[in-house]
Amino acid sequence: MSVITVFNQKGGVGKTTTCVNLTAALARMQQKPVAIDLDAQAHLTLSLGMRGVISDESMAGFFKDDRSLTSLMRIAPGGLQVIPAHLELSKVDALFGNNKSIAGKLRGGLRASFPLNGVPILIDCCPMMGVLTLNAVLACDRVLIPVSADYLSLQGVHRLDAALQALEKALKRSFPRKVVVTRFDSRRRLSYEIYDKLGQHVGDALCRTCITENVSLAESPGHGMDIFSYAPRSQGAKDYRLLAEELQGVGFFD
Repeated sequence: MSVITVFNQKGGVGKTTTCVNLTAALARMQQKPVAIDLDAQAHLTLSLGMRGVISDESMAGFFKDDRSLTSLMRIAPGGLQVIPAHLELSKVDALFGNNKSIAGKLRGGLRASFPLNGVPILIDCCPMMGVLTLNAVLACDRVLIPVSADYLSLQGVHRLDAALQALEKALKRSFPRKVVVTRFDSRRRLSYEIYDKLGQHVGDALCRTCITENVSLAESPGHGMDIFSYAPRSQGAKDYRLLAEELQGVGFFD
């Protein structure tokens, strides 16, 4: 089992888009991945065409009722394995915020449900460091950070890196990470400047593959489909296939 948390404290950077389509790319590489939606907004769940999910059958059931993760796993209309989210997840901080052991609940749940399973598990987080995101970070083997090609996102990477370093120091463990540039527009010099500045800051942690600004990527969630199902010949599909191959080539999913 390899657990990848897809996280950025800034919204609108393509976090859910990356989690959805990287999961889909791995599925097409016969990896049988599992996507976990850990955001109360349930954007990943909705993006994959899953409607009418009830609270007890979502990640809210895991936190509130101790449901096993395998019992919550569903097959999305496009064929991907997904553990969906529900708005009830927004209550987790209020219900369990004072429980010191709650931060390790997801880690324990993953070990119990997927003890010998070699498939990659990708977790889509909400853009804030609360109980849910802390669960995702503590449960993961590696962190993937999508960063859109603009200066505000660049500043957010510095803050996120500092937060991860503080966690590493407190927990005495490392969180290997990769940064992928999203919403890259080859017509804009700014996109190249952001990429170069990120490279100076994170070095080899920066992915070579960039995710190009693409209409099909914006349209596919509205149809409840990943990019490979919606527009398999689009630039978006090509980019996410290349990203999956690059990350697999450096052992990110091992």
